[in-house]
Amino acid sequence: MRRIFIVIIAATVFAGSCAGSPPEVPVGADGTADAVLVVGREVFGNSCKRCHGASGGGGSGPRLHGDDFDDEFPDVEALVDVIRSGRNQMPSFSSSLTEEQLDAVARYIREVL
Repeated sequence: MRRIFIVIIAATVFAGSCAGSPPEVPVGADGTADAVLVVGREVFGNSCKRCHGASGGGGSGPRLHGDDFDDEFPDVEALVDVIRSGRNQMPSFSSSLTEEQLDAVARYIREVL
């Protein structure tokens, strides 16, 4: 019985970290959102939030913001490389995302999350 309770609690916590929508892309001074970041948000919602949480706060995958993250990925290209190639438990997205989508989701992670 205790094992079932633990499994239910773990599933609830995991589902909660995946629930919701990724943060909206802020609008610029001209009242429109950066089109690349809009694509990045869509890619993040479809491909990343399941493991990293809707706001990038982590889940089964690591948190996607904060000092440690910024130190590990000092620029967008470093992040694109990991998304493209995969790492540890994270799969490669090179065959499922275009270069434009890879760049867009990396920018979205860096600039919005």
